[in-house]
Amino acid sequence: MNNNIEISKKWSITIAKYLFHIFNIVLIIFYLYPGSILGCLIYDDCKTQPQLTGDFVVSSNHVYVFIVISFLGFVTYQNKKSFIWIIIYLFFISVFLELSHKFIPQRGFEMKDLAGNIIGVVISFTIFLILKLRKKK
Repeated sequence: MNNNIEISKKWSITIAKYLFHIFNIVLIIFYLYPGSILGCLIYDDCKTQPQLTGDFVVSSNHVYVFIVISFLGFVTYQNKKSFIWIIIYLFFISVFLELSHKFIPQRGFEMKDLAGNIIGVVISFTIFLILKLRKKK
């Protein structure tokens, strides 16, 4: 029985790892594309960005995306050394991708988008730590 749980846990982490890497590639493509890929597909207008919800103080879409991608990263790379690197990577990619909008046609750097990226990482980190602490108890 205990062996089945270990195998299931390993498979779950393997799936999370694949999803994390696939989501990273998709995220980079979406960020670096001049215009909105989703706008092209949904509205037939590459200048329109779909919104899941209205923005609050920061860009809501950015918060949601970075919560998901960060959580997958934290689940995938839980050991201490990898965990530190994944935190560094997530903050780096959230800043780098938003700054890249200064140089990409039809895209623009916005501080509220950058804040949304960073807040998404922080929210995900907080949720992950709470779940880890609850699991230990």
